[in-house]
Amino acid sequence: MTKLVLFVCSMNSVRSPMAAALLRRCAGDEIRVDSAGVYEGGLDPFVELVMKEAGVVMDAHEPKSLDDVDLSDVDVLIALTPEAVMKARRNMPGMAVEFWETENPSEARGDQEAVIGAYRRVRDELAARIRARFPEHHEKP
Repeated sequence: MTKLVLFVCSMNSVRSPMAAALLRRCAGDEIRVDSAGVYEGGLDPFVELVMKEAGVVMDAHEPKSLDDVDLSDVDVLIALTPEAVMKARRNMPGMAVEFWETENPSEARGDQEAVIGAYRRVRDELAARIRARFPEHHEKP
């Protein structure tokens, strides 16, 4: 049984909290899921908006850096940015690090709907990758 799946991005404010919340929703109590960043940032308000659209509340998210996580329990580490890959490999030599290149929706430009659309695309892309990577877990009602 997997002890802990850890998603890591740059600031723990957009991509890794989204991925962790999506897997947590699918897996329920079957596995532990957490997220961290290379640096600690605050949760992006657009994340809360697009996750709420998908029925996921982000109230429990506490931003943290990779340095704040007990890495001894990590079985699966999924990095969502190149910077996260490098930091994870430094902090956990010998650990297999999966890399899911994921766009940064906070860099999207345009009106508010265009920006929110970028966040939705990242949410949906992460959900599809999670379904493919963890097929044994199904979405709970």
